[in-house]
Amino acid sequence: MSESTTRGRRSPFARRDRTPGPRATFAQLLPFIFEHRPVLIWVAVLSVVGALASLAQPLLVSQVISIVEAGEPLGWIVWGLIALVVVSGVISGYQHYLLQRTGEGVVLSSRRRLVAKLLRLPIAEFDTRRTGDLVSRVGSDTTMLRAVLTQGLVEAIGGTVTFVGALIAMLIIDPVLLGLTVLVVAIAITTVTLLSRRVREASHRAQEKIGDVAAAVERAISSVRTIRAAGATEREIRAVERDAEGAWEMGVRVAKISALIVPIAGIAMQVSFLVVLGVGGFRVASGAITVANLVAFILFLFMMILPLGQAFGAITSVNQALGALGRIQEILDLPDEDAHDRELAPLALVVGEANAGVPPDAPAIEFDDVHFAYAATRQDPADPANDSPDEHLPEPNVTERQPVLRGISFQVPWGQRIALVGPSGAGKSTILALIERFYDPSVGAVRMGGLDLRSLDRAELRAQIGYVEQDAPVLAGSLRDNLKLGSPDATDAQCEHVLRAVNLGSVLDRDPAGLDAAVGQDGIMLSGGERQRLAIARALLAAPPILLLDESTSSLDGMNERMMREAIDAVSEGRTLIVIAHRLSTVVDSDRIFVVDDGRVIGDGTHGELVASVPLYRDLAAHQLLV
Repeated sequence: MSESTTRGRRSPFARRDRTPGPRATFAQLLPFIFEHRPVLIWVAVLSVVGALASLAQPLLVSQVISIVEAGEPLGWIVWGLIALVVVSGVISGYQHYLLQRTGEGVVLSSRRRLVAKLLRLPIAEFDTRRTGDLVSRVGSDTTMLRAVLTQGLVEAIGGTVTFVGALIAMLIIDPVLLGLTVLVVAIAITTVTLLSRRVREASHRAQEKIGDVAAAVERAISSVRTIRAAGATEREIRAVERDAEGAWEMGVRVAKISALIVPIAGIAMQVSFLVVLGVGGFRVASGAITVANLVAFILFLFMMILPLGQAFGAITSVNQALGALGRIQEILDLPDEDAHDRELAPLALVVGEANAGVPPDAPAIEFDDVHFAYAATRQDPADPANDSPDEHLPEPNVTERQPVLRGISFQVPWGQRIALVGPSGAGKSTILALIERFYDPSVGAVRMGGLDLRSLDRAELRAQIGYVEQDAPVLAGSLRDNLKLGSPDATDAQCEHVLRAVNLGSVLDRDPAGLDAAVGQDGIMLSGGERQRLAIARALLAAPPILLLDESTSSLDGMNERMMREAIDAVSEGRTLIVIAHRLSTVVDSDRIFVVDDGRVIGDGTHGELVASVPLYRDLAAHQLLV
């Protein structure tokens, strides 16, 4: 195991609570909504038309009562009232459909933005964040944004028209009854305003707890074999249940606060109705108003309270959405991997013959006094397993930076095979990570063709490099999907050729689907050696000028290792190859071997030279019976 797994990477069984992320503002919510401006404008127009149709109904009812009292025929007024009711219903149904569809559009656009951001984040972010929590932000948190549109925010436009129109009509009918009504409504609005902030805070914490559950489930599922082999199934079930209970408790807290807000509109309506009915009845008896006016006032009262209830619902849904948006915005506000590249190199260069700035005799790769360190944080006393580096927590939590490379300097000429050997944790995998520019050096420079990697376009740089990681990740999908990940234009014939070159012909032949054969989640349908060879085949298919192989033969038996070496020998001809290996038998014929220990190069040369001059290498070779 190399230092890539020992530098402080978070244990899959470790757990910790992250510092709460920033709270979103309503202004940050608007861009998600305004992406659908044309539809929302049309919905707003429908909402206003529906409000006007509703406001006309009490006036017609009042006219009906007056006509009936006068003993005159109703005539067209009844049909007009029926038409208004039908129109209001049709508008309401169509408006509901548009809002639901637009709400789904908001969820889709937010997921697109979040996924695009996630896949462009610096590698360091993935070193310190839980995969399940990130998945929860894409799935659960984005869904919360739908409620903003489907639970009253846009409808509040028409509701405002209804509310104001009802107030004006009620003022004309009876200012005294209106004054009593406004008093009750003012108390309700004040109460909702005081509770709304608590809804946002509780919703934010509830979404964090949901993220904890997703992270716990992802951790348990991804390590299910290890958990069962260790007899830890019941303990892990209880651990996930504790996270689920935490999410339940926060959900109940949101429900309690919402339960205080939701009935306020109903209570306000009932109290207002009783006050209006009692005082209004007295005023009818005294002759201050007519029965028709009292009925119209009561109908306008209901129309005023209804949008008020919608507004309270909108306040609740918006605050819940803002709680979730805070977690989404926390990711969206992070800089992309290349966010500061223009500051480092205002004119990103391209590697290749067309670049006149490339010195003709410059080495393929050069490390010039490179120092590098991963950030370390204090352990949470409640979580002794938390040893992951996290440079994104607040500064008081950062204790020091753990040095990994301490003045590394070496050169790799074009077309040569170079090996990096040394004990685990020496810094070998970090060297490859710096060449791929997953990280930048703390001090010093890494160069390709004489050019500082920080002056090169990242995409162009990585197009020059084939990289096979130590754990040889295989993506869920088919053999073809995995092979064409870095070579989308490769033909089936090329795919089959490279599979047979790495001794995967049996995998190709044993399934009638051929290249369409499924490999399963994380390549579970392949053996460890087959997964490693498939990852190597993926890199070889792209045939880049430089190949980086990190423990590329560690999972292979003797026969497959020999065939793999032959395949690499064939494909590396005329290319630069940098190999990390613990099994020295795979690299003894390298052009040059660098011995790395404690972040430094302590010797370089051929196998024979190193056996004679470097005690550490001699000990490694002796343990593997190579001396």
